Amino acid sequence: MTVAIEMGQTTAGAPAAIDLEELLATRLLVQGNSGSGKSHLLRRLLEQSARWVQQTIIDPEGDFVTLAERFGHLVIDAEDHTERSLQAAGERVRIHRVSTVLNLEGLDAENQMRRAAAFLGGMFEVARDHWYPMLVVVDEAQLFAPAIAGEVSDEARKLSLGAMTNLMCRGRKRGLAGIIATQRLAKLAKNVAAEASNFLMGRTFLDIDMARAADLLGMERRQAEAFRDLERGQFMALGPALSRRPLGLRIGPTDTQPRNAAPRLLPLPEAALEDARAIILAAPPPETARPQRRPAPDLLNQLMAAKQAAPEIEPDTAEPPLSAEQLAERRERLDRILRAILAEPDAGFRAIGVLYQEFVVRCRIEGLGAVVPELADFRRMLTRARAGLGADMAEDDAWQDVLLRAAILPDDMQGVFMMIARAAKEGWPCPSDAAIARAYGTHSLRRARHLLTYIEEQGLIVCQLDGAGRRIVTLVELAWATAAADPNADDLSAETACTG
Repeated sequence: MTVAIEMGQTTAGAPAAIDLEELLATRLLVQGNSGSGKSHLLRRLLEQSARWVQQTIIDPEGDFVTLAERFGHLVIDAEDHTERSLQAAGERVRIHRVSTVLNLEGLDAENQMRRAAAFLGGMFEVARDHWYPMLVVVDEAQLFAPAIAGEVSDEARKLSLGAMTNLMCRGRKRGLAGIIATQRLAKLAKNVAAEASNFLMGRTFLDIDMARAADLLGMERRQAEAFRDLERGQFMALGPALSRRPLGLRIGPTDTQPRNAAPRLLPLPEAALEDARAIILAAPPPETARPQRRPAPDLLNQLMAAKQAAPEIEPDTAEPPLSAEQLAERRERLDRILRAILAEPDAGFRAIGVLYQEFVVRCRIEGLGAVVPELADFRRMLTRARAGLGADMAEDDAWQDVLLRAAILPDDMQGVFMMIARAAKEGWPCPSDAAIARAYGTHSLRRARHLLTYIEEQGLIVCQLDGAGRRIVTLVELAWATAAADPNADDLSAETACTG
């Protein structure tokens, strides 16, 4: 059965429609300058297809929350949720087939990217049994898949760009049909834009954008000037779900209206404001306490202050050899610095290079700059720390066999294996999927389960479920076994169990 979604009329007055089934297989790219009618086009498409297919809208400005009253979309205010909870919400959205609006209004650019990436990741990583067809609309897509680095951190940009690339490049087999709208193609990452086979090009004025739009639609360069003459709500269409030849169309009306309406001219008040200076320049009201994002530690200023306070050291002075007690104290100080870094909420998901840089700076602040471990040694320290092991415990004879077994695994998996081994040795509850994912540095619970399966395939562990569905992990040949525990427990309880 072919489902035709009516979008409006062509320039010749005929009905203009989109083949919904073809759209699900070939994706859509919308371009137009601000005020060209992109959001109106997306709203029309969502309204007309709401009864046929599940939908999710990544909404940076809160324009689409009004769909909830008319069409029953669930509005998720990202400001009230963590990345972890949004990832779980993304998985549940697909399992229960609920249309949603992810409202990112009120967040800064970096947090918008992080939360959108977590939500998209949850939808992408869901099990195969729940790969139902779904429209995923991303408004202002250049914010989430920028062509060049901006003011946000590299980590946030990589997370968001990776999620958008998965949506557009690998989403089709999972039933996800990406519909992305952008003000300028030049601002959008090419590997994201290139996966769309359908195009709706609205009004644009820059020569480079007009030329790229003409190339995508198969028009001659001399015809590119036509994009300047398009009115608001007019688009040039091309693609297997739209038209085999460039086709002009005008988007029809919508049943709902955006929460942020377009500005209109209003006459100024007739009565003059008395004592305008006193009213406008009055003292501001007292600030209300608002929860603020915890600022990053000002490590450079701390380093400079510590350097100025440190006594001058003669360059010719040789450091005397350290006693065993002094070496143990130094090792404990390094472990304490590493534990402080890992105690930060997002430390489990930061790149190892970023963690190492912060570790070096903190070591210098503590006066340990001359003995900072190399990156390879830091990796081993990090692996032990994520497993909850101190340096003294890792050197225990009982752990030598565990370390030898861990060596057959890739470096990034060894910490997970040692965390499980410690829980098994102490008889603690088996770490949950969330705890394993955090130790591995990912938000994906599915990836954590695959990791556990991989370690089992290497002959290192055996996983079992008891009658209540709780997981028990046994280390092969060591006769160590964890206590039974729910694999779906939250991250906090798992970490508490494994740190004693």
